[in-house]
Amino acid sequence: MRTKAAVSIFTLISFCFTAQLVIADQTPSQSEPATVEPMQGVPPARNSQVTMHNFRDYPMNQWAFQNIGAPLNTVVIPRQGNIVSLPGPSQSQLGEKLFTTAAGEQQSFDQIFEDNYGDGVAIIQGDKLLHERYFHSFNPHAQHIWFSMSKSLASSAFGLLVEQGKVKLDKSPADYIPELKGSGFERVTIQQLLDHATSLNFKETYTDMTSDFALYYVPALNMGWLPGARDVQPNNSEIYGVHDFLSRFIKPDPKREPGDNFDYNSSNADVLGWLIARLSGQPFQDYIQKNIWAKLGAEHDATIAVDRAYMPAVTGGMNSTLRDAARFGMMIRDSGKFNGQQIIPSNWVEKTLDVSDQLKANMASNTHYEDETWSAYHNMWWILDASIGEFAAVGVHGQVIYINRKADTVMVWFSSQPVAGAAKNESFRAKLRAAREMAAGL
Repeated sequence: MRTKAAVSIFTLISFCFTAQLVIADQTPSQSEPATVEPMQGVPPARNSQVTMHNFRDYPMNQWAFQNIGAPLNTVVIPRQGNIVSLPGPSQSQLGEKLFTTAAGEQQSFDQIFEDNYGDGVAIIQGDKLLHERYFHSFNPHAQHIWFSMSKSLASSAFGLLVEQGKVKLDKSPADYIPELKGSGFERVTIQQLLDHATSLNFKETYTDMTSDFALYYVPALNMGWLPGARDVQPNNSEIYGVHDFLSRFIKPDPKREPGDNFDYNSSNADVLGWLIARLSGQPFQDYIQKNIWAKLGAEHDATIAVDRAYMPAVTGGMNSTLRDAARFGMMIRDSGKFNGQQIIPSNWVEKTLDVSDQLKANMASNTHYEDETWSAYHNMWWILDASIGEFAAVGVHGQVIYINRKADTVMVWFSSQPVAGAAKNESFRAKLRAAREMAAGL
């Protein structure tokens, strides 16, 4: 049961909620973007001040997404070893290549990205950097938040535990995390978790201000603003960190069975991160550092946002530079191998592209994505064309690691789109369409 203190706090929240909800890859209602430039002056003018309240609002997000440790709390994932250089850029003229937009106009590659809220884009073929371009004060040494691209990182790391025999995909997460017994995750398999096929009685919503998502998940995750939410203490709230929410509030949807649908839900990745920490005996950020980041020859430390209990926001908190994100993408493109070292088991990476008819049917039956180019979602990666190894990691507001094995290409772009979701979002579509056409012509 909720404590009286928690009830009083969240009753207040339900009346004055004007939150900026972060995680769901859905499209919220949007007002016209403001025109003021963020963080102008020393100290900043009041109307240009980025805050926890407005950090996702355009154009404040152009600054906030590159400085996420200001509105949010983060922990460091240190780089290690020698930097693996990316020779180039060697073909900067690619930025001038023309493409036909949805409106039938001709625009250059770089212009498409700049006009659609891109902050930076890089094109890698083989081990060479062909082209990179930065916009809106972003630069090669600045970090940018990944949002839900973080899910694909977590899934990649999870493959190590599968290969080591520490976990079985046909088991329930509750078999390894007893705290999840009685929750909506007890009846699902870990594979269903990885495919967002868990049929939970929990929706990510931007409109129901009395929902569990609004009142508990967002403030526990510490990635959205609610009046008084940061003042809650663990001894006066049943739901403090995100793990409390996963185990105590998420229930099964009695009208659906796990496995027969694709229902994108960020909490699945939170459970995956919990499994990684529990099975490895390490904090998630330490596990990522030791097993992935230390082996990529990264140029810079990464950071990851943390929840209210200072546990990593596995579902969407990763931050890095553009090139370091590209190094991760190159490793996945090359079946888990990078700089002569097998980092992620090849079998695990290849399974991502082993897409069943059920997964395709699940995607096809989700009306939210009926007009999009995705063919399936598998192991927390978005699949475009499995036959040529074309797939992507995707985050809200326009973050993408695009992989095309046939073209031996990785493209990475960061954005600060006003609208969060990718579905039915022309700014997102324009960049993905240009990237796919660019890769096909390389």
